[in-house]
Amino acid sequence: MRGPWYWCLIHARVEPEEGCPNDRRLGPYETREEAADAIARTRERTAEMDRADRSEQEWGKGWDDRD
Repeated sequence: MRGPWYWCLIHARVEPEEGCPNDRRLGPYETREEAADAIARTRERTAEMDRADRSEQEWGKGWDDRD
């Protein structure tokens, strides 16, 4: 079976194009393997952005009495 492939956020599984609506899934991906790894990559990127946000919020604290 050929792609595109999607990761369904509702059913937590890989789906072919004929699956849930696109607003409920990640993709498209060329292979089933890419789609299966999509949620893990998304979680990694979210964690990276959360760390960057915390770092940015901490930047400059303590430089003056207003912080």
